[in-house]
Amino acid sequence: MKRLLLILTLLLTCLSANADRVRVRLFTNNTIRTLNISFDLGYYNLYADDTLLLEDMVGEGRSVLVRVEDKMLHVSVNDDDYGRFNNIRLEATDTACILCINPEGCKQRTYEGNLEVNLPPSGNMQLVGDVEFETYIAGVVQSEIYGQQSDIFRIQAIISRTWALRNLGKHKTDGYNFCDGVHCQAYLNRCIRPDIMLGVIRSSGETLVDTAGNLIETPFHSNSGGQTANSEDVWRTALPYLRSVEDTFSYAMRQTDWVKTISLDKWLGYFSRTHKLNTADSAVRDSLLHFAQPQRKVRIEGIPLTRVRTDFQLKSTFFSVELDSIHNNVVLHGHGYGHGVGLSQEGAIRMVGLGISYDSILRHYYTGAQLSHDPSASSAYVAQYADRIALIIEEDKNSKTQVKSKKDDWLGRLFRLRDREEREEIYIEEQQDNEQDWEYEW
Repeated sequence: MKRLLLILTLLLTCLSANADRVRVRLFTNNTIRTLNISFDLGYYNLYADDTLLLEDMVGEGRSVLVRVEDKMLHVSVNDDDYGRFNNIRLEATDTACILCINPEGCKQRTYEGNLEVNLPPSGNMQLVGDVEFETYIAGVVQSEIYGQQSDIFRIQAIISRTWALRNLGKHKTDGYNFCDGVHCQAYLNRCIRPDIMLGVIRSSGETLVDTAGNLIETPFHSNSGGQTANSEDVWRTALPYLRSVEDTFSYAMRQTDWVKTISLDKWLGYFSRTHKLNTADSAVRDSLLHFAQPQRKVRIEGIPLTRVRTDFQLKSTFFSVELDSIHNNVVLHGHGYGHGVGLSQEGAIRMVGLGISYDSILRHYYTGAQLSHDPSASSAYVAQYADRIALIIEEDKNSKTQVKSKKDDWLGRLFRLRDREEREEIYIEEQQDNEQDWEYEW
């Protein structure tokens, strides 16, 4: 039942030591001219040019269609036209609200919080979500990493929270805090998985700091290939906590190894034309055709490997070159996926599976960094609800008839129980079908 959907913001807002809201641009890399918005849960006020457009609220059973028309936003609700405007805003009436965003030509996403739609000079819609900080972190964790164990998500939550707090002003001049792509952190949906939520809750108030107590940069990548990279080898700035470390934990994972074949003419021609190397020189030619990296290197014949990776769209800079003279090709045997600096996600997944503690994993990848805990985040409160979610997950695993899509219902039950405790009411599960909790003003 929709009323029992997972409402992450209710719990995450209470647990967060950083309960401020953040503004996130959504569908950043998409060209949007037509947009349909529907509603999974709760009610929203619809504003157009900062004026309330409808006397009644919009919610389940209604949809808002927005399309670009004559350099303005044409708005209709359930096929009733309401005119053209410069901007619209859907404002949630409480935290128990979920909307579905479906731009034409894009896969639908669902988010909590408010939504603003603007029309910048480009002529394409700009969508900005306004959401609780920890709800944003939970969505990032779901978008950025895979796995099953809670500590995997706890680790990702800590580094994503640290990055976000350090970079709150990254898109200040654009009118929002973050975008939803790799330029910032992926934020491709609301978090719906209870195991991810469990990891985020357990990480409440935790960040990574340097010896002076300042938030550190926390870059991460899919797989190091067996050795992480120094920060200055990728971005020129040397940071004491982003040192190259041996990383055997990243072996034998999804993204550990890769192979790419390039024609010999294209490979040599690239260095000749783009970088003006004399590929007719036997020493230069031999170096380019038999390049090896038993350990990570920074350059090939003086050319930054980061540039080579970009130009050939390689998975990493950690590769060796083999000449295939029979087919007149070069074969690149590569390791890892990503820039290689900071935490290797697949290495961390392996370490969690081996029983290594989450704080030890973080110290492995961020040399000398310290785990900081905000004292305003109640450890007793976190433990209480973490235990309850863990129990719900276990019950779900043991239920033969329970399907994954119904995990929201189980967590809905948790929220109902918690909300009554705070209001000192008695929860009678048999009466849940008659509940009207979602209309309560939190």
